[in-house]
Amino acid sequence: MITVEIIIKRGFIYMSQIQQQVFDKLNTMGIKYKAVWHPAVYTVEDINQLCIPAGNEVAKNLFLHDDKKKRYFLVVLPKDKKVDLKELRVKLNSRRLSFASEEELHTYMGLNKGSVTPFGILNDNSCSVEVIFDQDLVLFQEVGVHPNENTATVWLHAKDLEKVIREHGNNFAYIEI
Repeated sequence: MITVEIIIKRGFIYMSQIQQQVFDKLNTMGIKYKAVWHPAVYTVEDINQLCIPAGNEVAKNLFLHDDKKKRYFLVVLPKDKKVDLKELRVKLNSRRLSFASEEELHTYMGLNKGSVTPFGILNDNSCSVEVIFDQDLVLFQEVGVHPNENTATVWLHAKDLEKVIREHGNNFAYIEI
């Protein structure tokens, strides 16, 4: 049996088709989660305005590519952690890294700016995006990520999120950031 807790903030709820795709996947895989709908958030500062329960962590997501645009990475880490792209490049055995464009985000993961999330890989039919998790994410009871739009947050265990990514077929790794 799947337990789903839907929390409505300020009487606001709307589930789009792109969000429904995420919930359908989680339900099909039997993964427990909670969902919270809220006004759109675009930055860590916006997310900090949400009341996040202790023991949980909102994920920050960076969509990157190498300088030849041959490799694309989705890097997922705790929201307050900083990333040195030069150090990350070495850990990923990659060429120089930079942020992918809004157009590339839409092409590879079907997402819009402000809605970058690991669930975007469900739109990556060629499994081109390599997903990298900071190893600290497993220390939290639950990790919060958008269900492909920034008007909601889905809370689940990092290992369950990993299962979704691996089942989809994208390359996946944990590293120390």
